[in-house]
Amino acid sequence: MMGGMEITIREAGPDDVPMILGMLDSCVEWLVSQGRPGQWGTQPLSRHARTVESVVRYMEEGSAYIADADGVPAATLTLTDAPGPYLSHLPPPGEPERYIHWLASDRRFKGHGVGSALLDHAAEVTRRAGVGLLRVDCYAGDDGKLVAYYQANGFVPTQRYTSGENDWPGQVLARRV
Repeated sequence: MMGGMEITIREAGPDDVPMILGMLDSCVEWLVSQGRPGQWGTQPLSRHARTVESVVRYMEEGSAYIADADGVPAATLTLTDAPGPYLSHLPPPGEPERYIHWLASDRRFKGHGVGSALLDHAAEVTRRAGVGLLRVDCYAGDDGKLVAYYQANGFVPTQRYTSGENDWPGQVLARRV
């Protein structure tokens, strides 16, 4: 139990893709309402073919998880063996790793610990696989709240980068497990 809700984590499958995209869209809507469109833009991510392809590809390459809060799907993340191709210009860590993609929560569950529960689950899955390094990258612009969120969950900033034609500011973070 976290935040007063019972949180359970299950593996997601192809039938969960629409729900996962709905969580991503919920995040975009919330970010826009907060005046923070720099992270994921202003349009629902489910309308972007590249985003949909990315979600499906990472699920096929690794494992996706859903955190249910009191039985209701509340958050998601996907875990693979490597970062996305957009980070191919960065030096690899030099050891096996697990990499988090598409951490998102239905914003109705903000503050209930569902994202932290998923991050802890990803750390445990990584540790059980005999891998000592868990990494993630995130938007590092605006007020830096997303980087701070990962730091509060045991991650340490390692590499900054920019991506795309708009020099999107990113941060890679790592957590030893």
